[in-house]
Amino acid sequence: MFSYILSHDLGTTGDKAVLFSSAGKLVANQFSSYPTYYPQLGWAEQDPNHYWQAFCSSTKTLLEKTKIKKIDIACVSFSGQMMAALPVDRKGKALRNSIIWADLRSTKQVEKFSQRIGADRIYNLTGHRLSASYSAAKIMWLLDNEPDIYKNTFKFIHAKDYLAAQLTGRLVTDYSDASGMNLLDINKLEWSEEILAATAIDKDKLPDIVESIEVIGKVSAGAARQSGLLEGTPVVIGGGDGACATCGSGVVHEGEAYIYLGTSTWMATASTRPLIDPQQRTFTFCHFTRGLYFPTGTMQSGGGSFQWLKNTLCNSERAAAEQAGIDVYDLLNLKAKEVPCGSEGVIFLPYLMGERSPLWNPDARACFVGLSMVHDKRHMIRAVLEGVAYNMKLIEEAFLEQGVNISTIRMIGGGAKSRLWRNIFSDITERKVARLNFIEEATSIGAAIAGGVGVGIFSSLKETDKLVKLEEEIHPNKDNFPIYRKYYNIFKTTYEKLFDVFSMMAETRNKEEES
Repeated sequence: MFSYILSHDLGTTGDKAVLFSSAGKLVANQFSSYPTYYPQLGWAEQDPNHYWQAFCSSTKTLLEKTKIKKIDIACVSFSGQMMAALPVDRKGKALRNSIIWADLRSTKQVEKFSQRIGADRIYNLTGHRLSASYSAAKIMWLLDNEPDIYKNTFKFIHAKDYLAAQLTGRLVTDYSDASGMNLLDINKLEWSEEILAATAIDKDKLPDIVESIEVIGKVSAGAARQSGLLEGTPVVIGGGDGACATCGSGVVHEGEAYIYLGTSTWMATASTRPLIDPQQRTFTFCHFTRGLYFPTGTMQSGGGSFQWLKNTLCNSERAAAEQAGIDVYDLLNLKAKEVPCGSEGVIFLPYLMGERSPLWNPDARACFVGLSMVHDKRHMIRAVLEGVAYNMKLIEEAFLEQGVNISTIRMIGGGAKSRLWRNIFSDITERKVARLNFIEEATSIGAAIAGGVGVGIFSSLKETDKLVKLEEEIHPNKDNFPIYRKYYNIFKTTYEKLFDVFSMMAETRNKEEES
């Protein structure tokens, strides 16, 4: 009897293969890395052949070390990095390296795009702001700069789609990845004719779109020989990493919400309609099935702010933690716990890489405000934790203003390990905060759920509740509400007062670079 689901999570640094039992138990995982190439400033590419090599390597190693027979693999399913432009021919062969999500070379194409249709119209059609991060501008860049590649392209796909094609020969994408291209009409759930006309992208070069839970084919004989899988194993397309993380957080019902506290940090909720924010603070992706969405707000440096603090200001703590054999973040949390809520007047703006939601200001920069002789490193540590939570409250408020009702916020990602940080989030947002059983495997279990539904192991996405458990729920401390409300207002005012300063700094930097 088939009893295991194999999910592959194709991230920026490599492929994580994970085996789950049909009961949702994580059996084992295996990681295989691949490089990213940076040919020029602002460019970021990956070789799709490395995706396939990583897939085959991690699959074989995982099966060998677990001794699980390939006949017991019920299906293969995927999670993958989004917003790429990967051109392939009719046989699924890559015509060049994939231009990945981090690539920002297509700024001129963005300007052209905006002039032809208008940024507001694009947001209303797609649920996303116009950006060089998305696939549309990248495809336009290929049309302008590598016309032969564009001409010979059969379909533009994404990382997970490429692997699915290698296994089955079928070239498709799912609705979540399609909604991250700046090309999908998110209301009609079809490629926008209006946008295609403005971009001059040929519709027939875009793949057919299926639900994330669809079985798109079976492992071919050739793919079976290379990967170690059994010929005929069903392949479920899965979803973009954001959709899989959302499902893996158990957020599949309207009003549920979660925070992913990783290097970048985001809040997402489930909705039966796209949230088109008049202020364009948030954006909306399609979820696993038609008629379900996950509106999202992403900040650039959430966990990344804590990581920056550790690497830049905490050398002595790093050495002490290494000597004591403990996690340095545990030590930093202990130090932050010695400081009362509000950090005794120290505010941190977490804008180390500019900011996306809800400010959308690439010129914003990080800073500490309120430091005095009575403060020390402990205050700065806690201020960083609180600053990230303050910014996430800005995103939460944008959702609330759009009619989203949130009672409990689930937390995943590396930062969710910190009970102190979860407490801070709970007190600042004034919501219950729940730690999940899968903190760092949410994208993988989301892909596994898609696979399980696709082959009938699970009856529907509703069974997510059986697999994703709330292990610890923190209730906000009402005694801290007045303090955090006061400093939250100061946090917002600090950014507003520094807005012109950030613009002046950016203008000065640009002039220095030009000279």
